[in-house]
Amino acid sequence: EVQLVESGGGSVQAGGSLRLSCVGFGITFDGARMGWYRQAQGNECELVSSISEVGTPDYGDSAKGRFTISQDKSKNTVYLVMNNLKPEDTAVYYCAGSRTRAARGAYGSYGGSCLRDARFFWGQGTQVTDSS
Repeated sequence: EVQLVESGGGSVQAGGSLRLSCVGFGITFDGARMGWYRQAQGNECELVSSISEVGTPDYGDSAKGRFTISQDKSKNTVYLVMNNLKPEDTAVYYCAGSRTRAARGAYGSYGGSCLRDARFFWGQGTQVTDSS
């Protein structure tokens, strides 16, 4: 059974930083594209960032220039460092892992609940809130 366990969320003032972590159990990062999505209440499932099996990152428009994704395969962990946080970054952040080779290319924003997308394994989510 695959489990993705996120940590690192919290309440932070605008301009502050957070680092999210996601530890994977039962999944090999060599065979999966890992990523971060976020979803605010009433909003779409928004791709924040993803990283390929060989470490090539990709970012959604809202993350470019502010967020950095990385992975440590020895720890089976993917990270998201978020700098210069804004009120609009408030959301639940989900770690995702592609289930199949085809799903590696499926990262993108879309309507509906993130957790209903069966192409990915999902973590339980971690809340990031603007405290300004």
